[in-house]
Amino acid sequence: MQIVITGGAGFLGARLARTLLKRGSLSLAGAPARTIERITLVDRAAPPADLASDARITAVTGDLNAQLAADAHAGFWHQADAIFHLAAAVSGECEADFDLGMRSNFAATHALLEKVRALGTKPVLVFSSSLAVFGDSPEQPLPEVIEDHTLPTPQTSYGIQKFIGEQLMADYTRKGFVRGRSVRLMTVSVRPGRPNGAASGFFSGMIREPLAGLRAACPVPDSTPVAVASPARTIEGIVRAAEATDAEWGPRTALNLPSLAITVGEMALALERVAGKAATALLDRTPDPAIQRIVKTWPGHFETVRAKALGLLPDESFEAVIREYVRENPDAVKLPVVA
Repeated sequence: MQIVITGGAGFLGARLARTLLKRGSLSLAGAPARTIERITLVDRAAPPADLASDARITAVTGDLNAQLAADAHAGFWHQADAIFHLAAAVSGECEADFDLGMRSNFAATHALLEKVRALGTKPVLVFSSSLAVFGDSPEQPLPEVIEDHTLPTPQTSYGIQKFIGEQLMADYTRKGFVRGRSVRLMTVSVRPGRPNGAASGFFSGMIREPLAGLRAACPVPDSTPVAVASPARTIEGIVRAAEATDAEWGPRTALNLPSLAITVGEMALALERVAGKAATALLDRTPDPAIQRIVKTWPGHFETVRAKALGLLPDESFEAVIREYVRENPDAVKLPVVA
C-alpha cells in the first residue's frame, strides 16, 4: 500500500506517519488490511529525523500547489491508495492574510481533488476540517450543543475555507472521483513543540510552557468553553475515517470527531493538579481582543453520535491528557509533576 500525507512534516502529519508505520498495515474502507510499503510526506519542511531515516518514508519538500501543478502522472500521486490531506494555513494566519488562506486551504484542496480526478485512481482521501466551520453570531446563534446535523455557520475565513473543502470533498465523492472522508478536528491539546499561528494555539501553550517553566499567554476569560481532544484521540479519528466502510461512514457530510467539553479555567485547574500552583502562576491573563474575537465564536460542546458509532470516544479527562503529554515529552517538562 502507498500512502500520501500532505502536511506530513507537521505535528499531526508526523504523528500520523509514526502511527501508520507502527501498525504496519491498514484496511481501507473495510477492505482486507494491506502492508504499508511507502508513505510519502509532502510539506514545505523536511520531516523529523526519525521519519527521514525510515526506509518506508519518502519526503517531498516544497509548496503543495506547485507539487500538484506538476505532471498529472507524477509517481507518488498516481500510486497513492490513500491520501491524508492535513496541509493547511491555520486560523490566525488566515484571518490576518486572506490570500494565504485562500491559496493554502481552498486552492490547494481544489487542486488536490482535480489531481486525483485526472488520474482516475479513486483513492481514499481523508480531509482534515475543523470545528471552526461552526461559528456563533448575533444573527445566527449556535445551539448549546452541536450535533451531527447542525448547520455550519463559519465566522472566520479559516472556517469558510474548511467548509468549502468539505463540500468539494462531498461532491467529488458523489461523482465517484474519490472516496472522500472529511473529519472535523477539535482543538488539539496538548501539542508539543513551538507555538504556531493558530488562534487556538494558546490552548496548548498554556499547558506546555508552564510545564517547561516558562510564562504562557492565557488571553481569554476562564469561562471560555472549548471542545478539546488529545493528539492520540485526534489521530485515532483520522485513521478510523480511512478504515470505515461506506455503510459505516454514512452520509458524505463531514464527521465531528469526539471532544472533551471544558472551560479555560478548568484546563488551568487540571494543570495545577498535575504540576501545582507553580505552573498556574506562570499564566499571563492579559486579554487579547483579536484572539477573543475568533475563539468566542467557536462551540464548546458536541454530541457526536456518528463518531461513537465508529467506536470513537472523547478523552477521559483533561488531567489525563496533560499526564499523557508529560509521559510522551519528558525532556520538555521542567517542573515537578504530582503523582
